Amino acid sequence: MTHSGTLALKRLTLTDFRNYAGQRLDVDGPAIALTGPNGAGKTNLLEAISLLAPGRGLRGAALEDLARQGGSGTWAIAVEAETPEGPVSLGTGWSGQGEGDSPTQGRLVLVDGHVQKSSGALGQFMRVLWLTPAMDRLFAGPASDRRRFMDRLVAAFDPEHASRLLVFEKVMRERNLLLEDPRADGTWLASLEAHMAEAAVAIAAARLTALDALSFHIGETRETSRFPWSEISLDGEIEALVSAMPAVRAEDEYRRLLNDSRRQDRGAGRTLSGPHRSDLVVRHGPKSMPAGLCSTGEQKALLIGLILAQARAVLGVSGIPPLLLLDEVAAHLDRERRQGLFGALAALGCQTWMTGTDVELFADLGREGMVFHVEDGTVSDVKRV
Repeated sequence: MTHSGTLALKRLTLTDFRNYAGQRLDVDGPAIALTGPNGAGKTNLLEAISLLAPGRGLRGAALEDLARQGGSGTWAIAVEAETPEGPVSLGTGWSGQGEGDSPTQGRLVLVDGHVQKSSGALGQFMRVLWLTPAMDRLFAGPASDRRRFMDRLVAAFDPEHASRLLVFEKVMRERNLLLEDPRADGTWLASLEAHMAEAAVAIAAARLTALDALSFHIGETRETSRFPWSEISLDGEIEALVSAMPAVRAEDEYRRLLNDSRRQDRGAGRTLSGPHRSDLVVRHGPKSMPAGLCSTGEQKALLIGLILAQARAVLGVSGIPPLLLLDEVAAHLDRERRQGLFGALAALGCQTWMTGTDVELFADLGREGMVFHVEDGTVSDVKRV
């Protein structure tokens, strides 16, 4: 049974989603393993769960791409969840109409049967963190990937963070368009820059608060974890301003910077400074080495350690344990590391969904683990480990 006060899914229902025509999955436990061949639909189940948190899910897919091939052209996901505030029914779906700029345009979001304005409403109930094979090169890839990784953590602390990011990006696009006109109204530009500065400082402050919490929880298990600890920092102009001065002054400084860089930004066709340019800097602590220079295996181990610290930090700050979605997490770990991972997950008390091709990877999950077999868009063969 799941621990009292945790966030846990009890039932997941899919309709015409990815390769699932219709699937209902009832679960009762803190650890759920989905096993089966590649292409069976294991990751699709994790993606469905991720779409019941604010945002576009772990693949960031377009809404129309989520509909089953040969299906109705629409799709729906629903869960019955146990939360620290009690049971709740959550749902999301797409009618087959409209993508638009907004992540939720054309997308229906329901909480206990009531239609919501956006997926942001899901943040009140769901905190979700994930790790996918696509993230294995996170530290060596572009800064934008690490920034999104950090912002997902911040949003798990503070559901309003995603809305602030959307506001900043929307106003920034308006400013970029206005700068294309050499005769643009300076007063209107100044107004947009004031809005950008307010949102930017709030974004940077939230990131720094989350960074402090994450650093604390990394330090807590630095000597005991089976996974290497990391040193983390944020490299960004706005974060530097917020660290050095009061928020009101930081807003003034960024607004002045935007005003002074109008000609340069016009020439570049984009805004060259702001929280959309920040980077999460990660170093392998025991080796005192930039994470991006570590071996692929070391980067994977660092990433798992970072995700575990994120989960502890979210629980510590928000009081809500996150759901963890770990795609193919155990495939490249030896048995000792797998046991360390499963032990850390059990200590967290979070409900964790994992995938793997080999059922033997989950032999050490323990009696509370549930193992499902997935094949051809069908989930079956439930067995307790």
